[in-house]
Amino acid sequence: QVQLVESGGGLVQAGGSLRLSCAASGRTFSSYVMGWFRQAPGKEREFVAGISWSGARTYYADSVKGRFTISRDNAKNTVYLQMNSLKPEDTAVYYCAADPFGRTWRPDDFGSWGQGTQVTVSS
Repeated sequence: QVQLVESGGGLVQAGGSLRLSCAASGRTFSSYVMGWFRQAPGKEREFVAGISWSGARTYYADSVKGRFTISRDNAKNTVYLQMNSLKPEDTAVYYCAADPFGRTWRPDDFGSWGQGTQVTVSS
């Protein structure tokens, strides 16, 4: 398995920006599809953004499309989530996750998870 560590969360005002990073170690990073998920209090964990093994293809939840950008640097074993025009409803713990198979963007299909980083957007 791959080990994942997120960073970059924090408190930001509505309309602001944050960039999350997820550093991977262990197995070959480029052999994993990577995803960002989030979980707000009292809600289920949900898909936010995903990126293919090479980074050529990206996928977004409708709620973040046009505001968030996922990218990866396989040389640095890192995946990023640039979050712009943040809204209070983006407040959640954000997790990165890895899946070697690229089956779906369902959380249950991802076997490796980071510990999460808190993002709080004030109104």
